[in-house]
Amino acid sequence: MADPIYLNEADHAKISAAVAQAELLSSGEIVTILTDRSDGYTDVALAWAAFVAFLALGALAIAPDFYMGLYERLLADWGHEWSPRLLFSLAAGVAAIKFAAMLLLQMWPPLKFWLVPAPIRTQRVHAHAVRAFRIGAEMRTTGRTGILIYLSMREHRAEIVADQAIASKVDPTVWADAMSAMMVELKKGQVADAMVAAIDRVGAILALHVPRADDDVNELPDRLIEI
Repeated sequence: MADPIYLNEADHAKISAAVAQAELLSSGEIVTILTDRSDGYTDVALAWAAFVAFLALGALAIAPDFYMGLYERLLADWGHEWSPRLLFSLAAGVAAIKFAAMLLLQMWPPLKFWLVPAPIRTQRVHAHAVRAFRIGAEMRTTGRTGILIYLSMREHRAEIVADQAIASKVDPTVWADAMSAMMVELKKGQVADAMVAAIDRVGAILALHVPRADDDVNELPDRLIEI
């Protein structure tokens, strides 16, 4: 299934212009990344499938007559003896069917991401944002003034990660205003405006803590990166 398209060419231009404008007032280098999702959560999907399979085995242990009767009706297998081997085969078959069915259900992305616990989504988005920052911004500016605004759509999560020169001067809680401004626009379905709102707030904070130097040059691209 193809990833959704969140932004058009005009949206990209708007975000690039916002980054360029914000960087006029500071030595900070703002990098923006938009991604459909930060993880495939295959391990979570497998865990849910295993959980459902174990539930099915528990139901079989509590009410074996239902499954035994279903087996006999489906296979028209009358008059046989329920040996231990046949019972174990029935249990294995029920577990396998439930496991496979739960995996198939989770091929529908809305259900799959709804089933991912919120703390896991938060942790995976943060980890992916940090990896992206290390690749795209960390230690890639002369004064270590790179900062990443990262938005992960499926998880409904955003992160702001700053390089050493900024992180040493700005308390992490200061970015809450930028995050709040982003969320206001996202709730309206305005993805580009959400990024611009965050860029504007981050730019104002950078201008205060790392003002633009006379010899400052643009060291990182202003364009939005979609991954």
